[in-house]
Amino acid sequence: MHFISEELEDYVANHSQIEPELLAKLNKETHQKVLQPRMLSGHFQGRVLSMLSKIIRPTTILEIGTYTGYAALCLAEGLTENGTLDTIDVNEELVDFQKKYFDVSPWKDQIFQHLGDALDVIPTLNRKFDLVFIDADKENYIEYFHMIVPLMNKGGIILSDNVLWSGKVLEEVKSSDKTTQILLDYNKLINEDKRVETVLLPIRDGLTVTRVL
Repeated sequence: MHFISEELEDYVANHSQIEPELLAKLNKETHQKVLQPRMLSGHFQGRVLSMLSKIIRPTTILEIGTYTGYAALCLAEGLTENGTLDTIDVNEELVDFQKKYFDVSPWKDQIFQHLGDALDVIPTLNRKFDLVFIDADKENYIEYFHMIVPLMNKGGIILSDNVLWSGKVLEEVKSSDKTTQILLDYNKLINEDKRVETVLLPIRDGLTVTRVL
């Protein structure tokens, strides 16, 4: 769903930082070889993630939902010199695809891939985070949030993707549509939870920026 016209979206992208060459290659190969390429963050949102990470200058990043690794590489652009990025995904078939691009990036020794259920993996990481990006199964967004908040450093940022869910958050929810209802509950939670402050940005399919107090 386009929240603004495609022409205006193109104008916005064309007047934002260009897509780095490595990410352009990853973008192209994802569209050529991987199912559901629209799951990729893409040029504009990728530059937003990069800019936020560069502003935050995190030492520790957690990404829930790697897909083909595009967003991870964008977020890695803001890492401190000795910073680390842990990224988790359940799709074993994409591990080699991700690694190919991670290994030729400047952050090959700072990005750590984890295969498995994020709810199982996160407690094993034994670290606190400055920046977290949630872009995985929507059904577990609330569980991810409650697990992550105690693991955040003070002032840490949680980014949540797809929170407008193609505009379905404004429609009457069908009884069979559990995902939309969960996202509605999630959006309400992160806006009202006293441990955080949140702003929802109408970027692509909706991106919330949540700061841990």
